[in-house]
Amino acid sequence: MDRAIRVLVAKPGLDGHDRGAKVIAYALRDAGMEVIYTGLRRSPDEVVAAAVQEDVDAVGLSILSGAHLSLTEKIMAGLKAAGRGNDIAVFIGGTIPPKDIEALERLGVAGVFPTGTAISAVAPAIMRAVEQRHAGESS
Repeated sequence: MDRAIRVLVAKPGLDGHDRGAKVIAYALRDAGMEVIYTGLRRSPDEVVAAAVQEDVDAVGLSILSGAHLSLTEKIMAGLKAAGRGNDIAVFIGGTIPPKDIEALERLGVAGVFPTGTAISAVAPAIMRAVEQRHAGESS
């Protein structure tokens, strides 16, 4: 890519804790990515609109509330409806039970980072997914 990867870090739902999202946002920035942070309590429609408006390469969802499946499903459907379902890589982190990871992947999520994931693992995973999507566009 000839520009920095653009990542939207979003806090969908009613969850009011954003320390982890901010830590990840800073880590991605330090890895050379351009980060847009939505702030707390965004609806799925607001997340989708921001991702499209900001022309991001990836969306990182931070969810601690337990509503990760329904919120992610709505966001993935919104991105698809906006014509961006294939070119924006979606990641989710937070309180994600292991039993839900497969369901999130079936929704099309590019990566799941449960609580306890090393911060150093996040940026490389995003870089790989974005590079794979851009390689698919050029073939």
